[in-house]
Amino acid sequence: MSSAAKPELLTAAGSIEQAERYIRAGADAVLIGEPRFGMRQPGTIPASQLAEAVSRLHALGAKAYINMNKLFRNDELPELPDYLKAVAAARADAVTFGDPAVLLNVREHAPGLPLHWNAEMTGTNSAAADYWGRRGAVRAVLARELNEEEIASFKRGTALDIQVQVHGMTNIYHSHRNLLQSYMEHLGREASLVRRGPDRSLYLVETERPGERFPVYEDETGTHVMSPDDICLIEALPELVAAGVDSMYVEPLLKSDAYNETVLRSYRAALDRMAADPAAYAMDPAWLEDIRLLQDPERELGFGFLYKEQVY
Repeated sequence: MSSAAKPELLTAAGSIEQAERYIRAGADAVLIGEPRFGMRQPGTIPASQLAEAVSRLHALGAKAYINMNKLFRNDELPELPDYLKAVAAARADAVTFGDPAVLLNVREHAPGLPLHWNAEMTGTNSAAADYWGRRGAVRAVLARELNEEEIASFKRGTALDIQVQVHGMTNIYHSHRNLLQSYMEHLGREASLVRRGPDRSLYLVETERPGERFPVYEDETGTHVMSPDDICLIEALPELVAAGVDSMYVEPLLKSDAYNETVLRSYRAALDRMAADPAAYAMDPAWLEDIRLLQDPERELGFGFLYKEQVY
């Protein structure tokens, strides 16, 4: 594999300063934005700061993507044109979207702005990706539930770039409405919300599985229940590269900057070594050990769905 074919290492940031730290740790691109338009954004970079943010990221040699993966209500649609004009004026590298309303507004108010299709859990087949590709998308963000064979098959079936999450927690439930009522009805079994740990973080704990903690993340877009464990695919990078993955996403939510920087440095080292000499590539155990030293002991690192079907 040539250096030109090296997969992008992507993460999200909640401030310009945090984005710069993550780039220096190894990120090639950073997803930024604000909760008005994007779900599970780790902080707010308002429209008034987009031009500065994009400029500073570009100065470090990184790309700036704008997160607009929210599902919009009718009363929110009037905000889209001005925001997209600001995104285009800031010279952002792409917009991540799930709602067709974003695509339609890009066509009218920010033509030429690249689009990354992110349909959350429903990005499972290449035909759907190509549907959006014919309408302007250049990248598809794959569902976290796909295994290695399905990822490779997806890539073979589409002309779009594909993005796969390689590290961190995943969203397993989202509601615009009250978390307790909605999620408990969704589960159909008893559960309760508890605060644990020194930071008094909020977790959902099911009565049937008291040893597992599901982090609860809330922002302006609603309430999000996250996975009890973390994906860690650093050992599987050769398979993902062979499958044709173009962008590898590190989810930074509910993690410290130190943890996220360590993860990015490890994946950066692995990808660089693989690109330099694919035939001789061997993973350095220190890359994973550095991550484990900062890993929450109550959250396991695993391969997620990559090698098997997994049900939370």
